[in-house]
Amino acid sequence: MESILTSIKKLLGIMPEYTHFDADLIMHINTVFSILQQLGVGPAFSITDANTTWSEYTERTDIEMLKTYIALKVKLMFDPPLSSVAVDAYTKQIAELEWRLNVAVDPGEPQS
Repeated sequence: MESILTSIKKLLGIMPEYTHFDADLIMHINTVFSILQQLGVGPAFSITDANTTWSEYTERTDIEMLKTYIALKVKLMFDPPLSSVAVDAYTKQIAELEWRLNVAVDPGEPQS
């Protein structure tokens, strides 16, 4: 079982044992979970510590991009890059992932 907080910290380059920013990261992660719920991608959900795992959020294994999406959104909130070019690149990746996540959970009508 992989911890949500620990995996996001890893993607942000923060060692798991370094807990100084955990409260900030948890707040940002929960914000992204709220965004995902509003997008129709997942249920209402929040974490309180490093004990909450991905399988508690979703049993789906076909949308691994959730982790990348959450990490990018948290990165922009917690430690945004100084370069506007990098911010723009992150923003474009986030927009694409939002679209792809929407398609993954609601593929629409099959084409004939």
